[in-house]
Amino acid sequence: MSEQSPLPRKPSSGTMRQLALATELPFLVAGGALVGGLIGYFLDHWLHTKPYLMIIVGALGFFAAVRDMLRRLQKSSPTVPPTQ
Repeated sequence: MSEQSPLPRKPSSGTMRQLALATELPFLVAGGALVGGLIGYFLDHWLHTKPYLMIIVGALGFFAAVRDMLRRLQKSSPTVPPTQ
């Protein structure tokens, strides 16, 4: 008789959550910069201030996305009790 190998284990929910977070974060940062840049572009076009608002609002979108990314990473990291 041949022995059957055990079925591969399913990844734990913590692993899947980390994978979902790792795939989401680059889109979050790129999306923040892109949306901010587009808003700035249209404001520049409307107010005739090219390219100042696109740069400023795009940078604000990027920094807001990085701040949100750090907040999400802080929330998802396991808490370790302090050692005495």
